Amino acid sequence: MANSTHPETIVLHAGYRSDSATNAVAVPIYQTTSYQFDSTEHASNLFALKELGNIYTRIMNPTTDVLEQRVTAMEGGAAALALASGQAASMTAIQNICHAGDNFVSSTDLYGGTWNLFSNTFKAMGIEVRYVDPADPEGFATATDERTRCYYAETLPNPKLNVFPIKEVAEIGRNLGVPLIMDNTACPVLCRPFDHGAAVIVYSTTKYIGGHGTSIGGLLVDGGNFDWEAAGDRFPMLNQPDPSYHGAVWTEAVKPLGPIAYILKARVTLLRDSGAAMSPFNAFQFIQGLETLPLRMERHCSNADAVAEFLSGHGKVTNVIHPSQQDGETRRRADTYLKGGHGGLVGFELEGGVEAGKRFIDALELFYHVANIGDARSLAIHPASTTHSQLTPEDQLATGVSEGYVRLSIGIEHIDDILADLKQALDAA
Repeated sequence: MANSTHPETIVLHAGYRSDSATNAVAVPIYQTTSYQFDSTEHASNLFALKELGNIYTRIMNPTTDVLEQRVTAMEGGAAALALASGQAASMTAIQNICHAGDNFVSSTDLYGGTWNLFSNTFKAMGIEVRYVDPADPEGFATATDERTRCYYAETLPNPKLNVFPIKEVAEIGRNLGVPLIMDNTACPVLCRPFDHGAAVIVYSTTKYIGGHGTSIGGLLVDGGNFDWEAAGDRFPMLNQPDPSYHGAVWTEAVKPLGPIAYILKARVTLLRDSGAAMSPFNAFQFIQGLETLPLRMERHCSNADAVAEFLSGHGKVTNVIHPSQQDGETRRRADTYLKGGHGGLVGFELEGGVEAGKRFIDALELFYHVANIGDARSLAIHPASTTHSQLTPEDQLATGVSEGYVRLSIGIEHIDDILADLKQALDAA
């Protein structure tokens, strides 16, 4: 099993076999703040990073560690860091290598909360985002200068659902010494961004990894495949003494530990200082979700394909947004990067516009009207008035949101029941 490359096996076995104290098979919830040090020397070694171990649950926790190890193994990465939310993961991913005066280049095809974080909160911190339409990957090169620290994109952008050209942009970045950070929230198991050249993966574990809709969380996964030291001056936060950790040079400090400079710095500086830690109970919840993730993704995808086909043939629907309905370059990217399915999200527009969209949402009975995606149950929302409402109309359109756009997150219920609810709601619209 140790060498398995199959996600169905990895999510059940990686990082943990049984509890050393009790032989318990289920991962225990280590609901503790602190950990007993063996001696003053042991404590000193932990804080000096001469050895790795538990110090304080704001920084690490044994339950959370199993979650981190399992997702790392699933993605083929080097190490992971769990955080309090997907938004905390996105923020940490950028702040870990960007400070005031720096910039990063992002795809325009983003979740609305991420767009607001990049455009406003980072702007207030002196970090500039430069947006590029991923339809032309060369735009990332054009937007890059000596203060560009990374590229950022979503694999299957919510809500635009045009798969990002991972390999093309990753190669552009590596030629310039710029890493690609991929938010893979909408398609775990379906896509492994490290296989296509990405350097860091972001997850909102709140979504498909959990699947149960009970817990908020996020993850960063370090691919261990980007040479931060070779990039030199582009990454002073990793290659120069860090005053926040007694002058540690992260690319030097990790050499006995492996290629984890990026993720270790994020853990012992940003997580330590922001306090955006995942609770042990939530980590336990995500481990439960992870165990069935490969099976659930199969059903999410098959149900979503059927929904997209049904909507495409309905007279009141003017446009269906789903990889199965695409052609040309967008379909080629979907076929290249998504393996085993097109994801569980479906968007569509009604001929009656925003008012028809509202009537449709209000008429749903099986679907829940909520702001989340990736639950085992089916969900629906009108992004322009909710998740993307803080964006200007121009920015909404740039992310793929029109006034009449409705986003569906297709669950794992029986497909006949899903289609029946959609039919009666469309009749009411």
